[in-house]
Amino acid sequence: MAHTELKAMSFPFKDPKFIFFTDFDGTITLKDSNDFMTDNIGFGGDMRRQGNRDVLENHKTFRDSFREMMDSVTRPFPECVDYLVENIKLDPHFNEFFQWALKNEIPTVVLSSGMRPVIKGILEKLVGKDADKIDIVCNEAVAREGKRIDEEGGWRIEYHDESGFGHDKSLEIRPYAKLPANKRPTMFYAGDGVSDLSAARETDLLFAKKGHDLVSYCARENVPFTIFEDWSSILATVKKIVAGKQSVDEAAKEGFEMYKQGAAGVKPANGHAK
Repeated sequence: MAHTELKAMSFPFKDPKFIFFTDFDGTITLKDSNDFMTDNIGFGGDMRRQGNRDVLENHKTFRDSFREMMDSVTRPFPECVDYLVENIKLDPHFNEFFQWALKNEIPTVVLSSGMRPVIKGILEKLVGKDADKIDIVCNEAVAREGKRIDEEGGWRIEYHDESGFGHDKSLEIRPYAKLPANKRPTMFYAGDGVSDLSAARETDLLFAKKGHDLVSYCARENVPFTIFEDWSSILATVKKIVAGKQSVDEAAKEGFEMYKQGAAGVKPANGHAK
């Protein structure tokens, strides 16, 4: 991929020194919109959680598990969007982080396994006029063959790529990592769960949400990470790194120490993800 095709190198700022990539559901938002929809108007939380376990234990691809979740929701898609925009809230500190990032010319890029109309609807409502400065790379929702997207059982998820993730987030990040040293920005990523596994190795510093599946995965696979509870802790760490007061390696070392001490919200587990 050519440098000119790397959108975050020119939008909304040219040649940034830092880029913040982030998951959306359960990371920027307090609740995962897809989980919320599946639990309340789909096949329910028990089946969803079993699907997550199957993915973490390599019994099933995320692509297949997530399609099963979305297929269990049969309401017309516009009703789904309205339902989620009404019920999903942002982390209370995300807007503070985002406004600071804009002032410091740090692009924020959402890499999501969710669907564009849902993400755009929530961000437009809760971020406001600056929401269009967030680049969104995600899946889509399309009409099923012979049906309309606004009728019962009329929609399905359309994946971003052909990978086992449906949207392999690492494919978006990796071309930036291959830029020449004098062009390559320092890259951050924030996530919480199984859809973030492909991205976990790709950036300079990974923020893994306390108490969630991604922490267990990173510890098991020796992927450097630090812990966040909300976006205030992300902002504090990124501010220190941007100011040159802390290195990404030092931040990652802190995260693994928290995990070993049992302060990451999951139990250290002899190499096994919980």
